[in-house]
Amino acid sequence: MAGLPDNACPMWIDTHCHLDAPEFGAEAAAERERARAAGVAWCVLPAVRAADFARVRALAHELGDVYALGIHPLCVAEADEADLAALQEALERWAGDPRLVAVGEIGLDFLEPELAAEPLRGKQLAFLRAQLELAQRHGLPVILHVRRSVDAVTAALRALARAGRTVGGGIAHAFNGSLQQAQALLALGCRLGFGGAATFDTAQRLRRLVTGLPLQALVLETDAPDIPPQWLYVPAAERAAGRPMPRNTPTELPRIGATLAALRGLQPAELARATAANAAQALPRLGALIAAEGGR
Repeated sequence: MAGLPDNACPMWIDTHCHLDAPEFGAEAAAERERARAAGVAWCVLPAVRAADFARVRALAHELGDVYALGIHPLCVAEADEADLAALQEALERWAGDPRLVAVGEIGLDFLEPELAAEPLRGKQLAFLRAQLELAQRHGLPVILHVRRSVDAVTAALRALARAGRTVGGGIAHAFNGSLQQAQALLALGCRLGFGGAATFDTAQRLRRLVTGLPLQALVLETDAPDIPPQWLYVPAAERAAGRPMPRNTPTELPRIGATLAALRGLQPAELARATAANAAQALPRLGALIAAEGGR
């Protein structure tokens, strides 16, 4: 597979994992070791707010992983121009860091009515455009949040391209759009992230995408501690009765991958190799690290 050393062993890459989240706390390193023992060779740690940039970077270095810097659309309400300035400064300061692989997590979230309406809709879009321009300026791909907003995110990418400032691809995280929306993002050089949501028997539309899209379109993720797979999910009625939802972790990725491999009629190792190669191509600095370390 392109982007990996010729002798690479099968490896799982979690392209979206928030190990800096409060749910992990002091257990982040131990959780990462459990995932590594399960075969998860790399995790991509995306920041969500400016205040977290240094901590996410330090954690990625501590754990031997990679990271992205960005302002999440759900954090835009509390953000201002100083946060964008902080992102620009961080990208400049750590430009030579091989573990800085993308600008992210950035994008749009139109799930809740207040997020889809003004003023937050316009503010999210302004932050997305500013961060796309920073990614283009620094030659970095993007990690995109596209919840109920695929068309608007795609339009922002196309507008930048029309201005001659194309972003160098990236990943549309937790993709759950239509086939046509998937094809539009693929045409812009993005890969599509799939994880726990596609393990549900009831997720028929999402599963059709997992099986019908070209294999080179897919990367895997957990979004830990969020988006638990079916085997961890606790229904609302049980949660109301006091049973907590277990946190999702990167250790679940191989089982998620095996579930999606079965949907495509592949062996897990085949899907691991293919999606690792796709991740390496979507995030070239990650690909360089994998090549330098022999795939671990």
